[in-house]
Amino acid sequence: MRRLSLRLRLVVAGAAAVTLTIATASFGLAALFSAHVERRAVAELSVQLDQVLAGIERDGDGKLILSTTPADPRFQRPYGGLYWQISAEGRLMRSRSLWDVEIPLPPDDLKDGAEHIHALPGPANTALLVVERSVTLPARLGAASMRAAVAMDRAELTQARSDFLRDLAPWSAGLAFVLVMAGWGQIAVGLRPLSDIRARIAALRAGRARRLGEELPREPLPLAAEVDALLDARETELARARTRAGDLAHGLKTPLQALLGEAGRLRAAGRPEAAAIEEIASAMRAHVERELARTRVAMKGPQARADVAQVVAGLIRVIRRTETGAARDWVTEIAPGLVLAAEPEDLAEALGALVENAARHARTRVLVRAKPSAEGTRISVIDDGPGIPPDRIATLIERGTRADLLGPGTGLGLAIAHDIAEALGGQLTLHPADPGLEARLTLPAAP
Repeated sequence: MRRLSLRLRLVVAGAAAVTLTIATASFGLAALFSAHVERRAVAELSVQLDQVLAGIERDGDGKLILSTTPADPRFQRPYGGLYWQISAEGRLMRSRSLWDVEIPLPPDDLKDGAEHIHALPGPANTALLVVERSVTLPARLGAASMRAAVAMDRAELTQARSDFLRDLAPWSAGLAFVLVMAGWGQIAVGLRPLSDIRARIAALRAGRARRLGEELPREPLPLAAEVDALLDARETELARARTRAGDLAHGLKTPLQALLGEAGRLRAAGRPEAAAIEEIASAMRAHVERELARTRVAMKGPQARADVAQVVAGLIRVIRRTETGAARDWVTEIAPGLVLAAEPEDLAEALGALVENAARHARTRVLVRAKPSAEGTRISVIDDGPGIPPDRIATLIERGTRADLLGPGTGLGLAIAHDIAEALGGQLTLHPADPGLEARLTLPAAP
């Protein structure tokens, strides 16, 4: 049951409640119908009893007889379902339908004209509904006391109840179906704000919104407020962490810059250890810059947008001012309107490492290509350099790994680009080119 959705739980519970309610109401209606039918039967039996008593006369011998029998033919047919019985002056008179059976009336003490209703056994193991009355005959008939009873087979009442339930069943089922569907619709409408909350959370993840907001029904509003408060607290903590990381990084960069200055003076003085000091200090500064880049990406704003063409154009302008970049032929193939969900500085940081690496290893030409793909936006930086063996490509993005151990650099450029790509929800992959190497940066497009 824990794995069932909230909607399914409510639908199942509602359907069970509706089914139980309709079933209870149906049996309650059947009980009320049975009581009504029995009251009607008692009223009809009382009328039949009046007819029986109205036919009491004395014959020529002075015996009480029933001169006029009730018109219902069931009184004449053996075990016909309607019966009358009279006990007076020590004699028992009964209808032909009773045949040789006597209705076992209990020894009641009835007042004159009083009626009792009994449930008694009858012919052929049937159950009877009996109306009994004690009557004192008029003076012309001798003022004798007598007990008269009229009975009917209860099977007719049971059959009437069964017929009623059978007729009621399809209507009850139809009503249950309508109520279950109405409940499902009510649940769908009631749970719609949850879908709205899910859409708003998706918008938060995609950067299209900053908070869930207050435009929600009263019930989920406290949840949305708590989520927004959690987001506020998270942003505050991230801002503090970014500040602390920035302070730490800048605190390290200043002594490192001073150390590089001292190494420069040692190199000017002809000291051989200057090169080692400069290399170590440069590596440490690269690590600091990498951590600064990762911290900045972690604080990407929800409305971050970076135009690929503008960022690439700016990088090429800068790289062309360097000695290496000026010696290369730069070609761009960028589809118009490509916008990424990233800060322009972060995209420039990642692409800058790829562009610098391509400029350093290219012979004459570097191609920067960008186009949409199934995963987002694919940006490729392809050089026509010597390339590297395929078995070494996977190790290039590891921290501190370099393809050219004799050239300048710390080997952190590709690792920084890889970290930024992952932080932005994308990936960096390297592929052999003919000739050279292709660095492929795949990032999500802006919503």
